[in-house]
Amino acid sequence: MSLTLSMDFPFATSIEKAWSALTDSGKLAKWIAENDFKPVVGHRFRFRHQPSEWWDGIVDGEVLAVDEPNRLSYIWASGGEEQTVTWTLQELGDGKVNLYLEQTGFSDTQGLEGARYGWGEWFGEFEKALEA
Repeated sequence: MSLTLSMDFPFATSIEKAWSALTDSGKLAKWIAENDFKPVVGHRFRFRHQPSEWWDGIVDGEVLAVDEPNRLSYIWASGGEEQTVTWTLQELGDGKVNLYLEQTGFSDTQGLEGARYGWGEWFGEFEKALEA
């Protein structure tokens, strides 16, 4: 069984600024973690989070698709699990953008709910990257 997480994150910003916050390594570090991400298909990258009692904090990935500024997809692998993360950006008008997240490949509800919580926490910091 493979489960999918879907979340929407609307922001008052331009699509260009939202794209930059999702793809610029320095901006990603402000809201997710230190990393060596590059929005280039085939690029392998690593996010280095603070370790916890249940997680080593390492996420390895590979960029699968880049359609600037509309769509970004990559593999997200950690703790023996591997998912595909896809971002779709949509201009809503009136200076607003929606970031739609689809993360596929969860083997259980616990992992899916953990990811939902994690993305929610990280997006609390997303505006810092928009201002950078």
